[in-house]
Amino acid sequence: DPRGLYTCETGKSRKSLQVHYRMCQNCIQVDAPTISGIVIADVVATLFLAVAVYCVTGHERGHPSRASDRQNLIGNELYQ
Repeated sequence: DPRGLYTCETGKSRKSLQVHYRMCQNCIQVDAPTISGIVIADVVATLFLAVAVYCVTGHERGHPSRASDRQNLIGNELYQ
């Protein structure tokens, strides 16, 4: 426990320092393999999501083209 009052004496001079130290109760230690595993899992999940979105939105089979949605207008001078 590093808390307490520390003093330093040099000849006739004396200095003191009060140290307050607070320990983290809910902290966990994360090492390099854990961090690299999290980063790799994040990249794989992002790629999987991108491929899934591409597969769902990229292929519109069985749907007519958007050009068929347009109506063929008949030229009539009355409605111009």
